[in-house]
Amino acid sequence: MDEILRAEGISRIFEDGGLLGPKRIVRAVDDVSFSVYKGEVFVLAGESGSGKSTLANLILNPAEADSGKVFFGGRAVDGASDLKKVRMSCQMVHQDPYDSVNPGMKVADIVAEPLEIHGEGDKSYRKKRVLEALSEVRLEPPAEIAAKHPHMLSGGQRQRVALARALALKPGIIIADEPVSMLDVSIRAEMLELMSGLRKSHGITFLYITHDLATARHFGDRIAVMYSGKIVEEGPVDTVLLRPAHPYTQALIDAISEPDPGNLHREKIIRINDPPNDLRGGCSFRSRCPYAIDRCAEEPELEDAGGGRRVACFARLE
Repeated sequence: MDEILRAEGISRIFEDGGLLGPKRIVRAVDDVSFSVYKGEVFVLAGESGSGKSTLANLILNPAEADSGKVFFGGRAVDGASDLKKVRMSCQMVHQDPYDSVNPGMKVADIVAEPLEIHGEGDKSYRKKRVLEALSEVRLEPPAEIAAKHPHMLSGGQRQRVALARALALKPGIIIADEPVSMLDVSIRAEMLELMSGLRKSHGITFLYITHDLATARHFGDRIAVMYSGKIVEEGPVDTVLLRPAHPYTQALIDAISEPDPGNLHREKIIRINDPPNDLRGGCSFRSRCPYAIDRCAEEPELEDAGGGRRVACFARLE
């Protein structure tokens, strides 16, 4: 497979507190490396605060990382000219369709904005491309939708406008950051099916960021599970979610809401709402993990576990 995106050793550290208490170092993204291949859906999954969105922003703004490199098409992103090319071929769809579009602009101007920023085509080409992009996301009739303002559309339609804007430049990869979490349950499946169809018809690669493992399994090919700024498990979606090797992955699976009443009484050994780790060094999950052993005081490396899987754990579940 052709590699389209690679992150190598990406880290971002923040300082928290300091006014009324001591400063605390927060490793939002901690030495993260992974590859995404052309045409696949690569999922970044984890709780809120695990570092997923920060990592996505660093991919589009690698200069803000404290360390590490980002590669597109095998070439390191270095300098403003490289960054401009990356932003043409890598677009982002944000979580909130209410905040990610300008309410004062018409849909036509919203979708045309990236074309204008990058100087793509003349006015005639941009108008044509806007209508094409709206049709591609099934907003019909496109000319009528293009003339509207965002407040005249539903939440699902607004998210489709955001997707059309990302498609306008015909990117090779789209970073979709929780693109369905703000939508009604009834239309989430429609949005995922739309993105799946665009992947097949346009050959678009997706980096899909979510806390929802049900949509991850439905939409993804490979998954990387993040905890406390690190990838703790990575591999094919079915392998990881049906036979988790890391206790944190099992905790996320146990947290999925299921309609079976019998599950209300099923023991869940690991709970993701337990207090986070406040221990220094070692595995960041060990204070919440019932399987922790003495060696977990050391920090585990993300190692090959066979079958295309990598796991960072000394007490694997399988």
